[in-house]
Amino acid sequence: MSVVQRISVDPAVAHGSPVVRGTCMRVSDILSLLASGASEDEILEDHPYLTREDIRAALTYAAMQNDHAILIAS
Repeated sequence: MSVVQRISVDPAVAHGSPVVRGTCMRVSDILSLLASGASEDEILEDHPYLTREDIRAALTYAAMQNDHAILIAS
C-alpha cells in the first residue's frame, strides 16, 4: 500500500491535518512520538490500530512534504 493510500487529508478529520487513513492519528503525532524517542514497537503497543507500515508511511509523507523547492523573492 502506498503513502497515498495510507495517509489522508480531509477537512472533516483532525481539522484537515494529514492522518493515517481510517483513524484520527495525525502524521505530526507519529513524528512527535518518534522524535521524543519512542520506538516503533512502543507506538504500536500504545496505538494498536496502527501498523508498522502506517508509521513508515507517515515518515515518507513528511519527507515528501519537506522535499520541495523554496523560492525566495528579492
